[in-house]
Amino acid sequence: MRLLVENIGLLVGQPAPCELPLRGNGMAMLHILENAWLLAEDGRIATYGYMSALPSRGIRADVCVDALGGAVLPAWCDPHTHIVYAGSREGEFTDKIRGLSYAEIARRGGGILNSAKLLRSLDEDELYRQSMRRVSEVIAKGTGCIEIKSGYGLSVDAELKMLRVISRIKESAPLRVVATFLGAHAVPSGMGREEYVNLIVREMLPEVGREMLADFVDVFCDEGFFTPADTARILDAAARWGLKPKVHVDELAATGGLRVAVEHGAISVDHLEHMPASELAILRDSTVVPTVLPGASFFLNMPYAPARSIIDSGLPLALASDYNPGSTPSGDMKFVCSLACIKMRLLPAEAVNAATVNAAIAMGLGADYGSIAPGKVANFFITEPVPSVDFIPYAYTTPIIKRVFLRGKEV
Repeated sequence: MRLLVENIGLLVGQPAPCELPLRGNGMAMLHILENAWLLAEDGRIATYGYMSALPSRGIRADVCVDALGGAVLPAWCDPHTHIVYAGSREGEFTDKIRGLSYAEIARRGGGILNSAKLLRSLDEDELYRQSMRRVSEVIAKGTGCIEIKSGYGLSVDAELKMLRVISRIKESAPLRVVATFLGAHAVPSGMGREEYVNLIVREMLPEVGREMLADFVDVFCDEGFFTPADTARILDAAARWGLKPKVHVDELAATGGLRVAVEHGAISVDHLEHMPASELAILRDSTVVPTVLPGASFFLNMPYAPARSIIDSGLPLALASDYNPGSTPSGDMKFVCSLACIKMRLLPAEAVNAATVNAAIAMGLGADYGSIAPGKVANFFITEPVPSVDFIPYAYTTPIIKRVFLRGKEV
């Protein structure tokens, strides 16, 4: 099928030949065509150009779309979410308002343990139904690629249930999904940490590997959760099943997890709210994509990750929503870009690149997703007419996304 989009006010995000991921000063480079058209064929971008150069007889297409002067951007790529979960945790929201910290709520049996209790009581079909509602929500907000973690099961059966639901979403949803096994999200009630790590290594990972239910492995390596030694052991075991790491580090404190993640060839290190400046040197010597989650800082009133320092040090940066029931109940990547600009001092172009091309690379999808370029999957959205790209994060609650196309089809 051939799809032609005409009268595009701003065609955004098709990079000139450059090294990927974008890093340092390169993150502020955003190629834009004004008054443009775009052609997709069989779900991939074929070509594009200025309206003034469109052939006089037009281009043969099965579907023609008039953008009416709106901007076309690559669909958002969200490389860190927990959207497969049961119920909600608004009770903890009021606890936070009363002054309890994330760690205090967790020690009282709330947080991740609360979600695990809810999830175990839900059957797979209902968990899938609830999760697909959230998937539809983020698609409508322009997301075309998403990473989804397990981690609210904390038992062999419940973790496998989560991963099977993620597999069903992969098969049925129009957006691209990657799955991450996060059995090491918290230590379940009634079990010691070492005992639970043994369960992950000896029972969970072999079953996940045999059923090929995950693309990546993750560990919540942080104060009060899992140690760097636990993390190294889990990542070593996961490597035997071909699972590459994406690791939670430095959210609550700097405990040494970032170095372990880098040494194990992680594709990304995520959160980084308490990353010390000394760890920038570790990242410079790696291929890891630092991934920051400003929505978590916003919702929990925590410090924001040092995104500006990361970019100014010549490193790449990706943005993610962290959509989950406890610390970030939102998957709105447009708002994530706004927070990155307002609270982390990113330029709008840097935020857009961090939420598209670099975010795709942070989940191993950079060859096919994250930018408007010939050969890439035709995932993009059309906005209302906007004066500039800067307007998109500036108008932080304005619902400007008008139409969403995934794999060359409107959804």
